[in-house]
Amino acid sequence: MREATVTRKTAETEISVTVNLDGTGTHDCKTGVGFFDHMLDQLARHSLIDITVRAKGDLHIDDHHTVEDTGIALGQALTKALGDKRGIRRYGHFRLAMDDAQIATALDLSARPYLIWTVAMPTPKIGTFDTELVREFFQAFSTHGGITLHVDQLHGLNSHHIAEATFKSVARALREAVEPDPRLGDALPSTKGAL
Repeated sequence: MREATVTRKTAETEISVTVNLDGTGTHDCKTGVGFFDHMLDQLARHSLIDITVRAKGDLHIDDHHTVEDTGIALGQALTKALGDKRGIRRYGHFRLAMDDAQIATALDLSARPYLIWTVAMPTPKIGTFDTELVREFFQAFSTHGGITLHVDQLHGLNSHHIAEATFKSVARALREAVEPDPRLGDALPSTKGAL
């Protein structure tokens, strides 16, 4: 089974993340940040990766450390669950529409983290959630997951729709990338001999 659990503890946060890459999209995410939990649920549901998150952070300061450190732990759990990456499709892309928002994601599980981000939120907050934290999450996730991640906004007027479309689009691209490729067998999807 392609499963992993990562625990991360700092002076600012204490986080445990469990993933099952061959799941059904079940989710049980409790970070203390309501909107972020909703987004993590979308990530699980649409990637078909089972995700459990327990996070305690310094929310009396703000949500930043909790969101960023969850991205770090989730990226590390993904890397651990993928192992040597034999037999996976490796690449994924998805263009997703949600009402006024349209987001295009392309990614490569290359072990070469890089984030291209052309997403602009029209408001600084969604409820009490700082919209700039969406990028912070994906920066941490791509860095610690070893993901080349390109996220491009084609349209969008409503910050909630843009953020949710982003998580869903990344999820669907990730679903494609982690899937076993039946034509590949247990070969590595690289001419380098390592990923």
